[in-house]
Amino acid sequence: MDIKTASIFVEDQSKALAFYTDILGFRKVKDIDLGEFRWLTVSTDGSGETELLLEPNAHPAAKTYQEAIYADGIPTTLFHSEDIHEEYRRLTAKGVSFKDKPLENGGVWIAIFDDDCGNWIQLVQV
Repeated sequence: MDIKTASIFVEDQSKALAFYTDILGFRKVKDIDLGEFRWLTVSTDGSGETELLLEPNAHPAAKTYQEAIYADGIPTTLFHSEDIHEEYRRLTAKGVSFKDKPLENGGVWIAIFDDDCGNWIQLVQV
């Protein structure tokens, strides 16, 4: 068993695709028209080995969940960085909003940013 696809709720799939590709640097893997929505995935290297599904928050429960954890400041997911300070500088220069500068806690560096699609994302360097 392994993880092939993980999902994250987003308010707008097109806006999320632009953020995750243009700002974060991920690559689009799949973009399948399903009618009202799309099966839309990205990955860090474009290989599709592990994909992040940009899932529309169209279901009322999904929207409520997303809004509640965002309001409480809880990250939806986390991404790993080899150099969190450089990533912070790069993303800040692109206009990404962080809660704070990277902070060290028990040997782990953490920074939390807003993906502008309804989610806080935690960036971690171990």
